[in-house]
Amino acid sequence: MTAPHRNPLAVAGLARGRLLFASLCAGLAAIAAIGLLGVSGWFLTGAAMAGAGGTVAVAAFNYLIPSALIRLLAIVRTLARYGERLLSHKVALESMADLRGSLFDRLAAQDSRHAQDSSPGEASNRLIDDVAALEDLVIREPACHAALVSAAVGLAAACLAGIPALIWLGAMLGMLPALFGRVSLALTRKPADAAAEALGNLRRHYIELAASRAEIAAYGLADEALAELEPIADRLDNARARLFRAEALQGGLLTLYGAAAMAGILLLAQASAPIVALAMLATASAVEAMGGFARSLLRRASLDAGLRRLAVLSALDPTLAQPETAKNAAVVTLGGRQFAPGARIALTGPSGAGKTRVLLALAGMQEPTVPLAVDGEPVDQCPARRLEGQFALSPQDAPMLIGTVADNLRLARKGLTEAEMWHALTVAQLRERIAGSELGLDTPLGEAGGTLSGGERKRLSLARALLAGRPWLLLDEPSEGLDAKTEAALVKSLDSWLRETGTGLILVSHRRAPLALCDAEVEIASLA
Repeated sequence: MTAPHRNPLAVAGLARGRLLFASLCAGLAAIAAIGLLGVSGWFLTGAAMAGAGGTVAVAAFNYLIPSALIRLLAIVRTLARYGERLLSHKVALESMADLRGSLFDRLAAQDSRHAQDSSPGEASNRLIDDVAALEDLVIREPACHAALVSAAVGLAAACLAGIPALIWLGAMLGMLPALFGRVSLALTRKPADAAAEALGNLRRHYIELAASRAEIAAYGLADEALAELEPIADRLDNARARLFRAEALQGGLLTLYGAAAMAGILLLAQASAPIVALAMLATASAVEAMGGFARSLLRRASLDAGLRRLAVLSALDPTLAQPETAKNAAVVTLGGRQFAPGARIALTGPSGAGKTRVLLALAGMQEPTVPLAVDGEPVDQCPARRLEGQFALSPQDAPMLIGTVADNLRLARKGLTEAEMWHALTVAQLRERIAGSELGLDTPLGEAGGTLSGGERKRLSLARALLAGRPWLLLDEPSEGLDAKTEAALVKSLDSWLRETGTGLILVSHRRAPLALCDAEVEIASLA
């Protein structure tokens, strides 16, 4: 990977010009802040000296102009900081929203059988943690520019105190990024890495447990789930505590460094006391700004792995190929047996034998563990889009889209009409339930199907598979969670639909009633 790809702005696809005005505001704020400190120091020192000089000196001291300048600089600093925050956050939020959408498109376009880190936890880490870190760097980018401006203004102020003071401050500011960067690296790298790793592990475990929350609640396993998360959360808390202590120590060291720089200015200055006060306060501000610059460089280096992960995703092909329209229904080979289009096959065998894995392999979602072929071509060599054009899957754990019933059905294919949706719901024995809702097809579904029961979600998933219009239908426990009456009606309507359409069926079911749909049986053990 080349270095430019790890540049935060390049990874975000963000042109530097979009941050130009934010950087200008940040630079103006830096100038105003140092000017405010410097003029205040000069003014206070000058006023003190005038007061010590007696009535004549006080009368001669012009306090109106510096007072007005101090007020002006305070206003400019406030407005410039507001502009910098507003513009940098606006650019960061907009660009990160575009980036997340772009990365999601790239992930969605990949063949899940071969894509790396395609689990929900890993995808979450990339789309949340890595992008959030990148967002933070983008927001800090104008502040880095402002730090350089602060250093230049500080040097200009030191110049007023004489060449020795200028050389001293130049040396202190020049050494600060490298020196402070090394100290920061030694203090924060390990706790920062530990915190990032613990946060990723916590999110992955939480996502896995959240997917099984219904079962956890039903079997009273909440305490066990919390106990599983607790040590990971403790590791995260401990790592963050070490990181906060390290950052506090950094702040203390930076304060001491700034004090040393100011002491050098005081000892080496060759100017009047007000000018020396101006130079010292400008030095303090410049050192603080350069400390932030060093921390930003360190943060960028510490997030290099995350930036590389984002760069890898950015390089993926975002083209989402549509499923190949099947001109002819394929001949399916299971083990050594061939099945012509329209065949109805029941996969049988004990739980855990791999029946679901066969369905997922035919659907192009996982690699096969037994010999499978489509039109004589091994499934693992078939493009996923070709398999999707042949097979429509209604899985055992039916995923639902947060939206409406119609939104979930439209995932099947483009151009669906309401009449087609109602017909599919009728076959799936769900029409009465949806029609009874006030909003009908526009009934909203929340996370995991919202108010729909497990059996209703299964039937909605089945209706979606029917609407896909593929030559083969893959059903995994289609009647699970149904009462005997509804199950019998579903089997009867499916039988009629299969006859009318000539669709082939590959079925997995531990219940006897759906097996009546099939005219062939394949023992999963015979495929090995």
